[in-house]
Amino acid sequence: MIVIKLGGSLTQSGAVLACLDTIGKNYQGRAVVIVPGGGGFADQVRLSQQAWRFDDQTAHAMAILAMQQMALLFHSLKKQFMLVPSVAAIGQRLAETNIVIWSPDVAELDQAGIPASWDITSDSLAAWLANTLSAEALVLVKSAAIDMQLTWQELARQGIVDNAFEHFAAQAVFPITLINARQFNG
Repeated sequence: MIVIKLGGSLTQSGAVLACLDTIGKNYQGRAVVIVPGGGGFADQVRLSQQAWRFDDQTAHAMAILAMQQMALLFHSLKKQFMLVPSVAAIGQRLAETNIVIWSPDVAELDQAGIPASWDITSDSLAAWLANTLSAEALVLVKSAAIDMQLTWQELARQGIVDNAFEHFAAQAVFPITLINARQFNG
């Protein structure tokens, strides 16, 4: 099984449909779990938290809802990719179809001990999910240019991955690939 995280910014660049098409074409016959970023939906949560100063627990729940909104968007673009509401359901759904879209559940993440912090975004959640599922690989598809010579810390400072990603990546027993959407679709 491969976990592929599609950055939310791919919707702003228009690359998200091409990425979904690439997954459908190049990963047929392989078990794939797509993890959506929060994109503009999560950006609105950040702005709202700055304006209203609500707590991180509320912002965390709203950011997970942003990922759920993006999952719905992805599913609307690719109806054949099944929407999966929980980690527990992923294995069952992959037995029915080979490509699923994870719509994360706040309660499930809270129960797993995922801290409510902006240091943890969909990047770290994708790594957590890949670890939880014993995936064979994790691919993060980004709209930004990526210098693979940089460490996870340096990539976090540049805003390519979140600040907690290094911690989740250190637990990985599988390869992690960061790739620009143009290369992914090329």
